[in-house]
Amino acid sequence: QVQLVESGGGLVQPGGSLKLSCAAAETINDIVFMGWYRQAPGKQRDLAATITRGGVTNYADSVKGRFTISRDNAKNTVALQMNSLKPEDTAVYYCYAKIISGRGYWGRGTQVTVSS
Repeated sequence: QVQLVESGGGLVQPGGSLKLSCAAAETINDIVFMGWYRQAPGKQRDLAATITRGGVTNYADSVKGRFTISRDNAKNTVALQMNSLKPEDTAVYYCYAKIISGRGYWGRGTQVTVSS
């Protein structure tokens, strides 16, 4: 059963924008933390941006000022607005959610390719 479903990836030119969205299944309750991680080919999965239930955000230095994370607690959704995209932003982007018990959930990932 898919718990987190991502959408919005694709191919974009450098300097362009994309918005990723992630929806958690209704069976996931008490989400306290959601975020986006990314994994480029041959590299480890790293944090891009996270947001707590209270709205506290955290960004990787490489995306600060370009990416904005937001969430809708009522709908169990999280979004990532990505502007001024660079080729080095190319990666598979994974949605992540952690519930109050500490259990974490991963989405299947969505590909973002920044290329001219």
